[in-house]
Amino acid sequence: MAALNPRDTDVADAPILPPESDSEGVLGRSYRALSVGIVSVVLLIAFEATAVGTAMPVAARELDGVSLYAFAFSGYFTTSLFAMVLAGQWSDRRGPLGALTTGIGAFAAGLLLSGTAGAMWLFILGRAVQGFGGGMVIVALYVVVGRAYPERMRPAIMAAFAASWVVPSVVGPLAAGAVTEQLGWRWVFLGIPVLVLLPLALALPQIRLRASGGVKDGAGKGPGSFDRRRIRLALGISFGAGLLQYAAQDLRLLSVLPGVAGIALLIPAVLGLLPRGTYRAARGLPSVVLLRGVAAGSFIAAESFVPLMLVTQRGLTPTLAGFSLAAGGATWALGSWLQARPRLVPYRERLMTVGMLLVAAAIATAPSVLLDSVPVWIVAVAWAFGCLGMGLVISSTSVLLLQLSAPDQAGTNSAALQISDGLSNILLLAVGGAAFAALGGGAVAHTVTTTTASHPAAFAAVFLPMAVGALLGAWVATRVREHSPAPAEGL
Repeated sequence: MAALNPRDTDVADAPILPPESDSEGVLGRSYRALSVGIVSVVLLIAFEATAVGTAMPVAARELDGVSLYAFAFSGYFTTSLFAMVLAGQWSDRRGPLGALTTGIGAFAAGLLLSGTAGAMWLFILGRAVQGFGGGMVIVALYVVVGRAYPERMRPAIMAAFAASWVVPSVVGPLAAGAVTEQLGWRWVFLGIPVLVLLPLALALPQIRLRASGGVKDGAGKGPGSFDRRRIRLALGISFGAGLLQYAAQDLRLLSVLPGVAGIALLIPAVLGLLPRGTYRAARGLPSVVLLRGVAAGSFIAAESFVPLMLVTQRGLTPTLAGFSLAAGGATWALGSWLQARPRLVPYRERLMTVGMLLVAAAIATAPSVLLDSVPVWIVAVAWAFGCLGMGLVISSTSVLLLQLSAPDQAGTNSAALQISDGLSNILLLAVGGAAFAALGGGAVAHTVTTTTASHPAAFAAVFLPMAVGALLGAWVATRVREHSPAPAEGL
């Protein structure tokens, strides 16, 4: 499929855009306010995502809800899956502005609800509302990029999105720790809603100018109603993921029932919401969506166990174990920057293959520190290279998705990409956690606080399958572009 440019299609009530230079960049006069605004929104969301983990244990203890601790995370991811589909439908049919503002409003409301909660169930409810808002925002922002920026600028703005995670990944936990100690954990949640007002003031007028209104479909029809079938499937994938997470957190025999129910809901929902051919890595868009899930799921599932392994097996403090991953934020941004270089764009498929090989090597190298003779700094070096590979892959999948999407399908396909990302995280974390516990890993929370060593085989059971999954991703990366049709004879 040839790359599609939103500027070549009809948009309902499309505004007249100001003239722009062909050499203008994302920070040029025409795009500066929009770029700064939407990147700042991503920056604040990134800061919250990296900071909340620091405040969460204190909040759970104060609210007498340590037993419900895991649901504060699963509640966020469960609602975000539904919101992604809803935002995709909304953005395709009526433009991304409404989905974006609703998502930011829900995100802020969830923060306020969690920050003022007097009981753990209210705190979890706030996290669920926050997840709904976060899922809406990320899909709407992808549609904004697809509509507001010409194709040549999209790699650069995606690289800026990735770069906006660098400072929060390093500073976020430290700042959250200081705020929690000096002002209390509630201010980690209550401070962000106010900060989001400035970037909104910059971005919303430009989004209204450049990306408002629904797009006409291939038949020339204007904005229509939501696809109710997809909304039902979205509810199925959300509830299914929630049940599966619940089952993974409780390994009793009775947990098999919600686990089976979750799988029964997930399978038809996934088949209906992802592009046809995703499960078999069909060339083009299906492989792009599949690659996003394979890359994100294998890497994040492995990364979740790195600090635990360093604490329990090598005796590092939690702070030092966390710093072992700190360089990854910078190398991830570097990988995103590299994929945006014009000279490297023709080699994007090769870059993605190399990126997945780097990810596989990093994951396979990490458990080598289970041997006392291997220095612990090996993990920091390996993870820096793994994050470089992730920067090459994740930003490239975002760029390719917009290239391969018809304008009236950009929201739906962006939702599919994010569902593949989020659902793979949930599933592979659940599988990895179950394998870890079954082989003597023990309870993660108790292990971290008491630094009691787990059985090394438990960590190997997590890292090695994820490395194999990343190698599979290297093959999927060779299928992200469709074959060009052969020229007709006589032409």
